[in-house]
Amino acid sequence: MLTPEELRQIRRVSLQAGRKVDSLFAGGYRSAFKGRGMEFEEVRGYVPGDDVRHIDWNVTARSQEPHIKEFREERELTLMLGLDVSASVRFGSGGRDGRTDKRLQQARLAAALAYAAIRNNDKVGLLAFTDHVEHLVPPRKTRGHVWQVIRSAFEPLGQRRGTDLGGALTTLGRALSRRAVVCLISDFMVLGDLRAAVAPLAARHRVHAFVLTDPVEERRAPVGLVELEDAETGELRLVDAAALGAAWTVGARVDALRRAGVHTSVVSTTDDPFRVLQLHFQRVGAQR
Repeated sequence: MLTPEELRQIRRVSLQAGRKVDSLFAGGYRSAFKGRGMEFEEVRGYVPGDDVRHIDWNVTARSQEPHIKEFREERELTLMLGLDVSASVRFGSGGRDGRTDKRLQQARLAAALAYAAIRNNDKVGLLAFTDHVEHLVPPRKTRGHVWQVIRSAFEPLGQRRGTDLGGALTTLGRALSRRAVVCLISDFMVLGDLRAAVAPLAARHRVHAFVLTDPVEERRAPVGLVELEDAETGELRLVDAAALGAAWTVGARVDALRRAGVHTSVVSTTDDPFRVLQLHFQRVGAQR
């Protein structure tokens, strides 16, 4: 059950995100996500009169027969939001206003993306996960989805605290019947190979990642073995602080995601998340 304060936060986030979508990045969303307005449909044999600029030279070389790529107008796209709602995302040292944690930044980003999708006549869906799938909301074109997206970031965690990113992304991929835009909002503090977890999804869909962080997490760690409590499992472990710090720096996480082909931006609890999103749109749009 959500507390009265959490419900008030949801309303504030919803109103703020709706205003920012119009004032900051009304055209940026379309530029970054929809590109030229055309999407690949199939390869077929060349017919006299076809535009030779669309010849698929790889297929032509393999088959020894001319083939062209066919495109269709991209009237709408599917935006799928992947929200990590595990225990580590509930952390924050306060941000600029003394109240901001990673979860609140996540909710602001998710709300803005959902509003932008609906206002561009696109479908938006949601997968919220910890060490299992908490919520799966199929893509739809309704304003009610915006409320569900924001609410999911505030839902009580219950007994589930850990993160299974690979499993969540496998489920997300199965839920998408066609190519989509996927926005992952997480701190990406996962055990194992981050690049390997994300790469299969990035091979089939256009994936964007927003890495949530807090200044406290970026302070230099002590050297040597230290005993730490895992925020997600509650387990006490002896770890090599230097090795752990090197693996989990923001730079290391961003590098792993980008090497997997993911457009990546960092969002600190001290940042204006809407400004980060605006710059992300501008950068991705310029690369298309």
